Amino acid sequence: MTTEETVRYAPEHPARLAWAQHAPEVYKAMLRLDTAARQGLDPRLLELVKIRASQLNHCAFCLDMHSKDALAAGESVERIIQLGAWQESRHFYTEKEVAALELTDAVTVLTDGFVPDEVYDQAAKHFEEAELAQLIAAITVINAWNRFGVTCRMVPGHYEAGQHQ
Repeated sequence: MTTEETVRYAPEHPARLAWAQHAPEVYKAMLRLDTAARQGLDPRLLELVKIRASQLNHCAFCLDMHSKDALAAGESVERIIQLGAWQESRHFYTEKEVAALELTDAVTVLTDGFVPDEVYDQAAKHFEEAELAQLIAAITVINAWNRFGVTCRMVPGHYEAGQHQ
């Protein structure tokens, strides 16, 4: 005999503030900045960086969005799952991706007040200067999005892949 149980999840919390509605010019400027920052970067690498920064910043909304966008861009579930422990799972990523993830961690968590020279130098080995500048811009932009998402408690789970591209 089998019994079917109804799974009861915790209730969805409401967003604190629909910031984009109340600051539409800032939102539009962020979208333009995001579009500019992604120029010249591999879309899959970009999504890995956005997921990693969002993990560090605990932004559930951005984790939901960028995991879905990464899957839509052809990223594997396995590599997305391993991002939370990429230092222990380096073999899932190319040297260039590892350099980008190291730089993402350093830029996102500025606990020492600077990005270490060895992290920057490693990234500079794998990215030409223009591409490196774009990568730094992309990391900076996702950190800004994360701060809006976390502060306003944007609700994850309702995003469809490619919705904001």
